[in-house]
Amino acid sequence: MLEQITPLILTFNEAPNIGRSLDRFQWARDVVVLDSFSTDETLEIVARFPNVRLFQRTFDNFAAQWQFGLTETGISTEWVLALDADFMITTDLVNELASLRPSGNTEGYTAGLSNCVQGRRLRSSLLPRLTILYRRGAASCRADGHTYQVQLDGKLEMLRSPVLHDDRKPLSRWVEAQQKYTVLEGNKLLAADWQALNFPDRVRRLRLVAPAAVWFYCLILKGGIFDGWAGWYYALQRSFVEVLLSLYLIENDLNLIEKPAAPESANERMAPAPARDRQPDAVL
Repeated sequence: MLEQITPLILTFNEAPNIGRSLDRFQWARDVVVLDSFSTDETLEIVARFPNVRLFQRTFDNFAAQWQFGLTETGISTEWVLALDADFMITTDLVNELASLRPSGNTEGYTAGLSNCVQGRRLRSSLLPRLTILYRRGAASCRADGHTYQVQLDGKLEMLRSPVLHDDRKPLSRWVEAQQKYTVLEGNKLLAADWQALNFPDRVRRLRLVAPAAVWFYCLILKGGIFDGWAGWYYALQRSFVEVLLSLYLIENDLNLIEKPAAPESANERMAPAPARDRQPDAVL
């Protein structure tokens, strides 16, 4: 099965993560990295891997970025393994992928995500299962708050082995990203009908309930307190995210938020990276 899979990875200033991620794809004949014009050492690190093709595209949203990667980067295999640069696959997962024998109506596979702090795997996680492996021709992506969803018409199965989420970018970068994500998630919650929301999102729309609930869930219910400072660090991170979201929703209640301008046209834009070999728009 491995020879039928192309890993596809999105990057933007992922120098602390991308090398560790790509090291795990020595088995892949072709790996595609779609970069959003990184300004750190990401491109130099990617260039060290001979099985990697690099593309660059101006980022507008995750759904459009993933869709571009699926359709415009010359991937030829039937299956795509779609991962963020801070997702690390394990040997167990590689072995499971190699043993897969999907039926004709199976269009994709989901995997659980295990959080890590500097390589230490935690007991607690708020991350949902993600569809990470799917047939390239059967998939389409749509925006969902600050992230995206993969849409498939066929059967979706579950992988036993989790993916490790091990982001080692500086805390300042993480806070900056969360501020942007808060606006997108807040607008999603405000626009949604209450009946259409799942239970976690209903709790989040109650404003101040979610920060305390997340703290209790991560540290007590999921046993994060037994992970020491790493568990406290993760619980603080997730509670901070919910505090930001509650503040944004309260800002809306107080009419302190300016209405956003009309969105620009979603025309796809792609700027080629300097090429060395094979594809004219690729860097190896």
